[in-house]
Amino acid sequence: MSVSIVVPVLDEEAALPALIAHLAALEPQAAEILLVDGGSGDSTVSLAEAAGWRVLASERGRALQVNHGVAQATGDLVCIVHADTLPPKDMVGVIEATLADTRVALASFTPLIKGPHKTRWFTTAHNWIKTWYAPLITRPHLFVRGVRLLFGDHAMFFRKADFLKVGGCTPGDAVMEEADLCVKFARLGRIRMVPRWAVTSDRRIAAWGPLKANWIYFKVGMLWAFGLRDRMAKHYPDVR
Repeated sequence: MSVSIVVPVLDEEAALPALIAHLAALEPQAAEILLVDGGSGDSTVSLAEAAGWRVLASERGRALQVNHGVAQATGDLVCIVHADTLPPKDMVGVIEATLADTRVALASFTPLIKGPHKTRWFTTAHNWIKTWYAPLITRPHLFVRGVRLLFGDHAMFFRKADFLKVGGCTPGDAVMEEADLCVKFARLGRIRMVPRWAVTSDRRIAAWGPLKANWIYFKVGMLWAFGLRDRMAKHYPDVR
């Protein structure tokens, strides 16, 4: 099995150098790294090209960008990595070992929310707990089957063939596309969070403050749960 890493981006020149250096040190290396750009106006694309990544242009929108990247990936296995998230350096081996179990349809790493000055242990714990209580509140019929809801900073991974089988991300989703994908993948098998850290930036918490950030995460999740998709994006502003 080969692993493709898909990085959906928009104006990520500040975060990208750290990710480029991190992925260059993977052992073993991924088969390819695809940057799917939604129309960046900064140096995002030139940074990726200089790193030797494959660059794809896409219509703007996280779900659309993920769908385009996965469709173009050549690997049997695909991992979606956000520009501000650093998965473990043995991620390729972990992905291959995890998905060698045919009972697992979708999996991820465990996010550790961290900034240059501190680790956000409260939000890290909340994110872990949320993978359990979110499906309990929003999709109890799936919760009793052991389904967990994973999110973008988990660096989710799956078989390309399975992604295409379930129809990929819902095209109009700008946020919460990952939760919707979990519901779809639940039809195929287990959803698992691997107990290995993926270090993700605390930039939203630094900008909003811990209480406001966790409130926004909860509010957007509830909007998704009750089908109010058109309202989600305006409650989840970009932070770069």
